[in-house]
Amino acid sequence: MDQGISLFDRLVDEAWPAAHRTEWGNWAFRHAGGVTKRANSVLPLGEPDDLSRAVDEAEAFYARLGGPCVFSIGGGAPAGLDAELESRGYRLVDPTLVMTAPATAGSGRPAEAQIEHAPSQRWLDTWWEVDGGRHPDGGEITAKEWAARILRGVEAGYASQERASAVGRAVPQGEWLGIYCMAVLPAARRRGLGGSVLRTMLAWGGEQGASHAYLVVTERNAGARALYESEGFGVVARYHYRVRP
Repeated sequence: MDQGISLFDRLVDEAWPAAHRTEWGNWAFRHAGGVTKRANSVLPLGEPDDLSRAVDEAEAFYARLGGPCVFSIGGGAPAGLDAELESRGYRLVDPTLVMTAPATAGSGRPAEAQIEHAPSQRWLDTWWEVDGGRHPDGGEITAKEWAARILRGVEAGYASQERASAVGRAVPQGEWLGIYCMAVLPAARRRGLGGSVLRTMLAWGGEQGASHAYLVVTERNAGARALYESEGFGVVARYHYRVRP
């Protein structure tokens, strides 16, 4: 196991907490009403005694919930897990980059950006409009309510600018600051608002005692990657998902 990369497995898990989780040895079976693969997947940290049985247990868990079985494959995953899942027909989806930068990259916070300790309704609406449409409602709890439970699962700062046309979420985690939920409404793009929100969160994170910041972004999201690179972020790790058909 690569201890450096498994650090980010744990940081992401803590910063984006599933509403429900079941521990099975060193693995966690996470569930949050289907909202985001991150909160509805197996986090397989460490080698189980019997890899095949561990996968069987995960499949049975999600079958009982009536949802797909999904694995997050990062640096902490067992060496043979990816091949085991491929042999069972799991698809590889959403190759994702972990990027880091010094928290001091945000020195000089823009005066027009704001940080609150809870997401406002405008904040939630903006993030949901940009990122939430792919999560269909179902059951007694709506997808948006599941999302709110995830967001409020840990203390965080919620950045917004221009009446929440651009938003972001910053999670202090000791020396690390997690950057999440970067979203800019379509009508407000190409005006530098995303970079301003990002710099605001980095500066705020430094005030909270963080010395490093990290974020995750899918490989295919070239626009977001370009923004993060322009603000001093570089790739340090990768992970992907395996989804059972």
